[in-house]
Amino acid sequence: MTMRDLLLARAEDDSPALFFEDQEWTWREVVQACCERAEALIAWRGDIPSNASPPFHVGVLLENVPEYLFLSGAAVLAGATLVGINPTRRGAGLERDIRHTDCQILITEDRHADLLEGLVLDVPENRRFDIASSFWKESIAAFAGAGAPDIEPDPDAVYMLIFTSGTTGEPKAALCSSARTAMAGKMLSQMRGLSASDRGYLVMPLFHSNAHMAGVAPIMAVGGSWAIRRKFSASGFLPDVRRYGVTYFNYVGKPLTYILATQVKADDADNPLHTAFGNEGAEHDLARFADRFGCEVVDSYGSTEGGIAIGRTPDTPVGSLGVAPPGTLILDPETREECVRARFGENGRLLNSDEAIGEIVSTQSARQFEGYWRNDEANEERTRDGIYWSGDLGYRDDDGFFFFAGRNMDWLRVDGENIAAGPIERILCRNADVALAAVYAVPNADVGDDCMASLILRSGLDFDAEAFGHFLTQQSDLGTKMAPRYIRVAKELPSTETNKILKRVLRDEAWECTDPVWLRDGDTYRRLMDEDMNSIRSAFEARGRIGELDR
Repeated sequence: MTMRDLLLARAEDDSPALFFEDQEWTWREVVQACCERAEALIAWRGDIPSNASPPFHVGVLLENVPEYLFLSGAAVLAGATLVGINPTRRGAGLERDIRHTDCQILITEDRHADLLEGLVLDVPENRRFDIASSFWKESIAAFAGAGAPDIEPDPDAVYMLIFTSGTTGEPKAALCSSARTAMAGKMLSQMRGLSASDRGYLVMPLFHSNAHMAGVAPIMAVGGSWAIRRKFSASGFLPDVRRYGVTYFNYVGKPLTYILATQVKADDADNPLHTAFGNEGAEHDLARFADRFGCEVVDSYGSTEGGIAIGRTPDTPVGSLGVAPPGTLILDPETREECVRARFGENGRLLNSDEAIGEIVSTQSARQFEGYWRNDEANEERTRDGIYWSGDLGYRDDDGFFFFAGRNMDWLRVDGENIAAGPIERILCRNADVALAAVYAVPNADVGDDCMASLILRSGLDFDAEAFGHFLTQQSDLGTKMAPRYIRVAKELPSTETNKILKRVLRDEAWECTDPVWLRDGDTYRRLMDEDMNSIRSAFEARGRIGELDR
């Protein structure tokens, strides 16, 4: 079973498939749009066979619009691979992503045109398209009425390259096969009881795996329909659910938190939504969301690479990710030994973090890992010793329930985005006053991480908060999620004998340390005072996450 199979099964289906703003399409019309774009992609690529080198990669830099779905369908029909380009990337980082993945065709829209200005890309000008332009409309019109291309299906075809961050500092392009995506969709649709009468809500970015494996594929598998929105909006969520008759919603990260922050109304539960499915939702928000909107919330743990899956059961304790298949363990990445089980004290505080926290791994799934595009080093690191290493930290209790303890110290998860510390450190060190920068994750009061940086300034200099904030605004490759929320200025940083900075110590100390700390306020920084720290701690207490600070 592949995404091609799921799509072509809907070719003669005249039931509703897609709703966007005031437009709608049937499944027959969606498949036709995919066929036309598939023939266009083949023609634009030239006469190189689909199984030959170079690869057939189509870069897509779009918001959530119908064209994204049409192009993803076109790619599977044309034997191409879609490259989901992250629009929060900037400058040299964005240029590197496009060049690294060997995009032969690049499709974007007018609102992202400025992101590409000045970038040196290996994509010919006549293979770069703006879907808002008349040139795009004319180019597609030339293939009106085309059927599915006569191409031998490849069961191992790569559906998408999806960027994810790694400990090496540069984003890695994870291979997501057509078969794995389709199987994930099929299984999820069965587990959640979805049918042709269900309508999904596609607001998670379509350059993320969550959007495809938990949003696109499950609905396609049952012949349901989607409502798609350019960008997530907390205030627009419930009106959209009612307007389009949304019954199923997939999410990752903070959307539940943001929606719950909107004004409560007595009739919030008067809506058709029956299931919200995702991962990384804040523990304290799951039941609140279910109660307020009258639906089931199912939160799970999984990775883009597909190596590990952990799911909640009815007896899962508060704060736990749930249970996992055999072979899922917590290992010490240095000794390769299994960590001891967690011990808890009052209010569930972890008492033995030094010996209980390790990396979440699987001894069974390394062979199923599909890999990263042109990154042998990362592939070997991910599957060393025949074990799949997730890069995520966790611990496990005596009953076998897993708990998430954060990312590897060179990973951050900010607003649902994976961000690597290395590129941020390099940007901060461009500042003439900075001698050394260490970037790491600290907990956010709601869910996920905030970005914190510890700086050592050049001898004799003081930290100029206003000038530093201005400096950051001038860095074209500093993505929208990358600016540190907290900046610690130190004389020295904790390190090993080989001068490797101990980021775990920095994370544990966070902003409650003896060094001065500054807090981001708009485009500048102000000194963090005692009242600020009290306010932050109160926010963690109110959200039931005080254990994140007191670990």
